[in-house]
Amino acid sequence: MSGRFTPRTAARTAAEAPAAQATRAWAPRTGTPLDLALVLTPLRRGPADPTYRATPDGAHWRTGRTPQGPGTLRIRATADRAGAEAEAWGPGAGWLLDRLPALLGAEDDPAAFVPRHRIVALARHRNPGLRLTRTGLVLESLIPTVLEQKVTADEAYRAWRLLVRKYGEPAPGPTPGLFVVPEPRTWALIPSWEWHRAGVDDKRAATILRAVRVARRMEETAALTPEQARARLELIPGIGPWTSAETVQRSHGAPDAVTVGDLHIPGIVGHALAGDRDADDAAMLELLAPYAGQRHRAVRLILLSGRVPARRTPKMPRTDIGRL
Repeated sequence: MSGRFTPRTAARTAAEAPAAQATRAWAPRTGTPLDLALVLTPLRRGPADPTYRATPDGAHWRTGRTPQGPGTLRIRATADRAGAEAEAWGPGAGWLLDRLPALLGAEDDPAAFVPRHRIVALARHRNPGLRLTRTGLVLESLIPTVLEQKVTADEAYRAWRLLVRKYGEPAPGPTPGLFVVPEPRTWALIPSWEWHRAGVDDKRAATILRAVRVARRMEETAALTPEQARARLELIPGIGPWTSAETVQRSHGAPDAVTVGDLHIPGIVGHALAGDRDADDAAMLELLAPYAGQRHRAVRLILLSGRVPARRTPKMPRTDIGRL
């Protein structure tokens, strides 16, 4: 069978799939809606992410390298859309299912958020199923975030796709084309020319190598508060506030980890809340001050509102490291 993953093969493999190693169902206790796409798609690194698939039957597939080993998780909404049902395969199946509630936002508290602007209130009303995911896995969020430093999203997604497909392992379960991220030692042994072929410059590659050499210490931060985790991550040269915030938003479900140093977010927030498309980080943080403790959620809702200023400057140019 070809390894190419298409909607047709997705439908076929769903019908032919072997029995899952374990299953679990979960629903929010509050009875609030659960929107799987809103909750889970921040984990997806581009439309061809080899660690994540959304299939036409409404299922979300993701892989993970857990402390018990690699695993694959398939999640679908229940018929009433009030909860989710999950199946898992591989040595990490039990670990993934144990943490399914956290992944789907059980440790998040949407009720703690109080909108202070009409546009934010409207976005929340239109997206009642938004919850902040918590994976409990740090490196799988940190490494692709480092790849996204100072390059276009397309370049970063390509690098992630190429490196995971070449150095990861086929995911357990019935899904062709899904891969589990490489082990830390495997990342550390990737030769310099392979980073180059993937379009990753020496600075980003070196940052990833420094992180995987202390992989155990990195994963330990999953048990810390987001603030403590960020402080430890930022001890590694090459990891600053932008990278640490983008990481703990996913690994910890951090509601206040606002992204600073981004090329677009300050202008989007400024435009939405104050009509100031030229807002910088300082202006953005001032506008978000009423949302202290919930600033990441506020930014998510602003992005979901669709109120984005019209582009008036060229996109970030692609980086050809072969010419550097």
